[in-house]
Amino acid sequence: MNKVPLTVTGATKLREELEELKSVVRPRIIASIATARAHGDLKENAEYHAAREQQSFAEGRIAEIESKLSNAQIIDVTKLDANGRVIFGATVAIEGIESEQRFTYQIVGEDEADIKQGRISIGSPIARALIGKEVEDVVTVKAPSGDVDYEILSIQYI
Repeated sequence: MNKVPLTVTGATKLREELEELKSVVRPRIIASIATARAHGDLKENAEYHAAREQQSFAEGRIAEIESKLSNAQIIDVTKLDANGRVIFGATVAIEGIESEQRFTYQIVGEDEADIKQGRISIGSPIARALIGKEVEDVVTVKAPSGDVDYEILSIQYI
């Protein structure tokens, strides 16, 4: 399987979620199943079926996180020499040439992307256009509404 890029922060968050699922959520679900079993007939016991459904979801999420972490290529952008170019993990400030709107994005892995927090996936059209470019370069992003040009204002490796 291919390595999936993750920032150090993204890997830390996944490990924290995994620990929470294993040490808090899993024991709580097991206790709920035991309580529901004590109520008798399991065929018509909605509490039991709900707890089993929660268990299935939690175990699936645990397996998914473990798989992602085992296939992760954790990239610490602060330790890379990018020579002033946009790379995975970089935080980039851009300005629309026509709209003059400014945006700041950090380029992250798919699992870390959250546009509301300014984190875009490495596979997004904006990130693909920015990779390898330098400050003051103009990039063209192919958007559904047509091509949009942006100028790179700054690049940070934080």
